[in-house]
Amino acid sequence: MLGMAGCTTLPPPQKAPEKPVVRSEPLTRPTPPPAPETPAVSSDSPRSRQAAARKQAAQPRHPINVQTSCIFRDETGYNGRLDLLVRDDDVRNLDAEVNVPKHGSCRFALKDFRQNGTRASIELNGSGNRCAVRMWEQGTRVSVAFSNCAVQCSGGAHEYLWPILVDTGSGRCS
Repeated sequence: MLGMAGCTTLPPPQKAPEKPVVRSEPLTRPTPPPAPETPAVSSDSPRSRQAAARKQAAQPRHPINVQTSCIFRDETGYNGRLDLLVRDDDVRNLDAEVNVPKHGSCRFALKDFRQNGTRASIELNGSGNRCAVRMWEQGTRVSVAFSNCAVQCSGGAHEYLWPILVDTGSGRCS
């Protein structure tokens, strides 16, 4: 019957009684400093992968200590041996031979290299050539990698040369 004469009025809606507001946090928070602006880089770009790798690689640095006299072979016939002694980042012995089936072999001896300081990795540079042997620690393994070492190899073996991984606990290599 409300719509008939228009003179009926509705009572105002009743408000629920207000409850006190209880906050467990302070009313004001300090504002964090603005983040430095970085250029927008897609997550698939090489720069973003490199940045992620740097963040993961940040580990406390301690000297490399490893000793091994090991041999290795894989299912393709790739094989070799490594005699290595490193104490507190100082390479005291390096004698390695790697045989690459159908491509030749490579040989590395400490007398043919000079150590070029220690940083995040150990670097040995060839005397009178560009060959470099680098060593770094990855968890419980030390990687021994070779680059620009055609002089140390016969045939085209240098193009198929992989790093040698040494388990620091057992001394085994692969």
